Amino acid sequence: MCGIAGIMAHESVNQLLFDSLTVLQHRGQDAAGIMTCDKGRFYLRKSNGLARDVFRTRHMKNLFGNMGIGHVRYPTAGSSTEAESQPFYVNSPYGIALAHNGNLTNSEALSEEVFRTDLRHINTNSDSEVLLNIFAHELSKQGMSLTPDDIFAAIGRLYERCEGGYAAVAMISGYGLVGFRDPNAIRPIVIGQRETPQGMEYMIASESVALDVVGFELIRDVQPGEAVYLDTQGQLHTRVCTSKTQLSPCIFEHVYLARPDSIMDGINIYHARMQMGEKLAEKITRVMPKHDIDVVIPIPDTSRTSALELAQHLGVTYREGFIKNRYIGRTFIMPGQTLRKKSVRQKLNAIGMEFKGKNVLLVDDSIVRGTTCNEIIMMARDAGANKVYFASAAPPVRYPNVYGIDMPAAKELIAHERTEDEICKLIGADWLVYQDLDDLIDACKELNPAVKQFDCSVFNGEYITGGIDQTYLNNLEKQRNDAANKGSDSADSAIELHNDNSTETED
Repeated sequence: MCGIAGIMAHESVNQLLFDSLTVLQHRGQDAAGIMTCDKGRFYLRKSNGLARDVFRTRHMKNLFGNMGIGHVRYPTAGSSTEAESQPFYVNSPYGIALAHNGNLTNSEALSEEVFRTDLRHINTNSDSEVLLNIFAHELSKQGMSLTPDDIFAAIGRLYERCEGGYAAVAMISGYGLVGFRDPNAIRPIVIGQRETPQGMEYMIASESVALDVVGFELIRDVQPGEAVYLDTQGQLHTRVCTSKTQLSPCIFEHVYLARPDSIMDGINIYHARMQMGEKLAEKITRVMPKHDIDVVIPIPDTSRTSALELAQHLGVTYREGFIKNRYIGRTFIMPGQTLRKKSVRQKLNAIGMEFKGKNVLLVDDSIVRGTTCNEIIMMARDAGANKVYFASAAPPVRYPNVYGIDMPAAKELIAHERTEDEICKLIGADWLVYQDLDDLIDACKELNPAVKQFDCSVFNGEYITGGIDQTYLNNLEKQRNDAANKGSDSADSAIELHNDNSTETED
């Protein structure tokens, strides 16, 4: 899970990209980067950390140009080195920069292919660099000058080679800005526009909220297997570059990853989460008609919408029972179980009066590893709760994710090969209820019937791209464990391109 943005404007885009990254920060807190282009020259600033810390005034002043791309990152492969922060750059052909969200499931084979067949060098372990080099290689086949047809043909060949879930933005020096989405449309990407006195300006981003914050109007989502090309004259070109497409967006975006004020594939995220709460309330009414719930309390922040709707449909009081420390990152995307567990009590504090002597239903958007659930339930009991029930607005997460979400190891998932009663005991709840998968799908599908199916692989183990078997999952788990064991202390080096990685403070 990363956030990407690209802008083609008539004036400097550095501030626009920065503002966009700050509202995409929920998609990655490990690193941030912006690359701009001015008169054929690229300017880059990237480093580990939050966008607000990576970009200081002196960095912004050196990001020249009216075209640029940005990225916020968290690592799915266990590495947090600065060398793997994005955007990436290659100087041949033309000069190309790329930022990417998602995961190439055939990255290992592609890396070997890029080296032996394409004769290109990969400097990191990032599949984003692999994707960039494949794009560059396919563009190099088109000759010294590029037309929109040439760019679309290159992306068509990229689709034939690259498997998995991915969305990307790229800049080609002298030609313009490109965005593309995998043929299954697993990872999100949208395009927007705004009218200025100088003419139309365009923006590509992971979520529509990034368009909103800088005054762009959402046009639509990029379609499965579609590429959009914004040339240096400001003209928009679009084309679906493969015949093998199916709209299968990741449903976990709607459950947790996306901001509630975003719209993805025509589905309002806030409304979808309301629907999830309503359907979960209907299930509770079916399976526990004589419940003794006194109060519904959300685990902030992403579960609030579902919890409020659930409480209203149950006719039960809704209360805020936890106060969140805004200066602690999302525990779901923190590396390492020890750090994740330690951060829960730093992140949340219980309001005792809302728990004391009550039967409390805690609502979360999902349960992944279960570590935070256990800690939060203990907090509720410590605050005086009589009984602690737990509800998940999503079904049990039983299978690893291979499309860019950090759920690589099945054994880390509390629901893997366990019954709901076993999970309930492990997290220490008096009762546990999960959303049914069919209800989750309906909650989203009802808001846009044109979406016929979703990628639900973390819930049902069905990987829509194919080619994912137990051998693949075992190898993936081993690779990521090896990477995690190396930690972030490895001495990877990166080639700096007008890139100031100084750590001194300056406003």
